[in-house]
Amino acid sequence: MNTVAPTLLSNPWKQGAKDALPLLGGYIPVAVSFGLFSVQSGFGVLETILVSAFIYAGASQFLFVAMVVSGAPIWLVIVMTLLINSRHLVYGPNIAPYLQKDVRWLPLMHLLTDQIFALTLTRMPDMTPSDRLRWYVSAGVIAWLSWIFGTALGAIAGEELMQRWPLIGEVLPFALPALFLVMVLPRCTDRRWTITMVMATSTAMLLKLSGFPNMAIPAAAICGVLAYYAIQARPTDKGELS
Repeated sequence: MNTVAPTLLSNPWKQGAKDALPLLGGYIPVAVSFGLFSVQSGFGVLETILVSAFIYAGASQFLFVAMVVSGAPIWLVIVMTLLINSRHLVYGPNIAPYLQKDVRWLPLMHLLTDQIFALTLTRMPDMTPSDRLRWYVSAGVIAWLSWIFGTALGAIAGEELMQRWPLIGEVLPFALPALFLVMVLPRCTDRRWTITMVMATSTAMLLKLSGFPNMAIPAAAICGVLAYYAIQARPTDKGELS
């Protein structure tokens, strides 16, 4: 298989910002939704913003607020939050080969989200080691700040926005799925990725429509992975993809 040598970016800070800007279209609407949900659940504005700043984990934040409000024991809240974020145990080993042995990467892992992970796998292989840290900081910080901004907007003015423009409430739930779709579709350039996408999407939809929404995402991920490696393992595909 042919390999492409990493290239030196003229401005990794600028490239990181450019790559992160499309994420705002998904992050801010969902963060607004969380900010509104948290305040309506009884959290203060500052508390809500701090949750987004320090947990910064999307679905985990909704679960965290819901469990705290319901009076769940703190140990259970922590365990459930960590369980939802256990996907990072998969993310880490996949991006580790592109990271230098630099202690600065440890705190920067707080900026790692599903979307930043996807961007990292796409961008970092084509960068020189010296550019990777700067690109990652730029993209990660912009995504993180947009999440905090959206949370603050939702906590402070979310209810007024919903009352003035009710359609916003209907659109918000589709923002993040649409963002994932935009990021994934460009990868469907060959049979391997296309079949993987179709298998994962079909599995999720079937389970959702069958009344098993909690199983939809993990089962879809497993089916997608199995389809990907099954196709890759075929000798004819290896020859085609080399």
